[in-house]
Amino acid sequence: MHEFMVLTSDEEQAEALIRALSGRGDVVACKLVSECRAVLAAHPVDVVFADHAALLGEGRSYPEGVGRLWHGPSRAEVVVMVEPENVRDAMGAVRAGAADFLTYPLASGDVAHVLEQLEKRGMLRTELDYLKGQFWNEDALEVVQTSSPVMREVFAKVRQMAGTRTTVLLTGETGTGKSLVARLIHAHSTRRDEPFVSVHCGAVPDTLIESELFGHEKGAFTGAVRSKPGKFRQAQGGTLFLDEVGTISPLMQIKLLNVLQERTIQSVGGDRDVPVDVRIIAATNDDLWDMSEKGLFRKDLFYRLNVFPIEIPPLRERRSDILRFADVFISHFNAQLGKNIRGVEPDVLEAFHEYDWPGNVRELENLVERACILEQGERLGAGSFPREFLREETVREPDVHVDISLPLGRARQEVVDRFEHEYLCELLSATHGRIKEAAQWAGITPRQLHKLMARHNLRRCSFRDVAKRNS
Repeated sequence: MHEFMVLTSDEEQAEALIRALSGRGDVVACKLVSECRAVLAAHPVDVVFADHAALLGEGRSYPEGVGRLWHGPSRAEVVVMVEPENVRDAMGAVRAGAADFLTYPLASGDVAHVLEQLEKRGMLRTELDYLKGQFWNEDALEVVQTSSPVMREVFAKVRQMAGTRTTVLLTGETGTGKSLVARLIHAHSTRRDEPFVSVHCGAVPDTLIESELFGHEKGAFTGAVRSKPGKFRQAQGGTLFLDEVGTISPLMQIKLLNVLQERTIQSVGGDRDVPVDVRIIAATNDDLWDMSEKGLFRKDLFYRLNVFPIEIPPLRERRSDILRFADVFISHFNAQLGKNIRGVEPDVLEAFHEYDWPGNVRELENLVERACILEQGERLGAGSFPREFLREETVREPDVHVDISLPLGRARQEVVDRFEHEYLCELLSATHGRIKEAAQWAGITPRQLHKLMARHNLRRCSFRDVAKRNS
């Protein structure tokens, strides 16, 4: 079952559409975009059937109208409804981001056909659209919002097994966010009110890892002046996260295997078995199967840890999330540094998408933090990033020609005009003429962007043509 919204002031057409949707899910009817936005904020839906006149109210363009429906948490698919003579306008709405369109009078067969097409194209994901259900807690919403299919699969697996006590093995390159996923699993498990304890196995010396995990008794070794409970007992009833588990020694592999089999531990210097109720989440950036084939990691321990494997993809395989991550980090460092940075310049965003990110999300966070410290303006520019991170052409000095025969005001305006023209050309080229995306990059409204383009005699079709020739 899906959730639908009807946006139209025509009560007759609204009733016709509600009848056509009968049996397919719940339907909410609104007459105004403002009313629609308020409802969406509290009750996200799968599809909004919007009358084109309602979208274009108050002199808005289609990108603005569709964009208003996507403000906030809602990412519903939009189907525009038009009179037959306005089909050309409907195509404009589709280019602005709408999923499809219908013509009046509405027929049940046409509505069914549109929904079938959305299903085939994978646009209706009620089962996997986590923001619409009650599964994810409020703190997780910022994490699980993703347009990456591979990350959607990761979160689907988290949702499937979070409520179990199953042992999980998280794999992936350094910096991909394995510890974040581990905390996400714990936060949505039945153990959420119990401790989440993390141990970085690679950071603890071999001589201390046993004591770190299992604890020790007073006098067990030189320096043991008091008893220590160890991480397993600290995590009792909750979750123990073993990061970089592939680094533990062969002896510790045997002892860890015994704990997983028997669910008991024995502290260093102790003589009794202590039962433990702990869920294990392990993580590694090594290929444990390959290590076990080479005799570097016990196969029986690998099988015990690999009950429910989840691979976290590197950032270069989910580039569509880069801008969202950058925005999250900017917001965080704004609060930390007392700044008001509102995004990144187009050339920096282009470099973000072209870079391979060997350090993954952690590297992106570090670069954004450094840039936020250095940046003096409202948007992160090339000068705030290391030169080696950017392409040579993105850090070149601006080519400014000054004509001192002109009055200062006129000379200044000519420089500004040249800069605006070059900026808009670069912006529209990078976004292939997509107005909504270009305006978002520039931090202005689509209407403001249209005015600037008209002033500089720029047409977006020219930049779309360039994109087609280059493809």
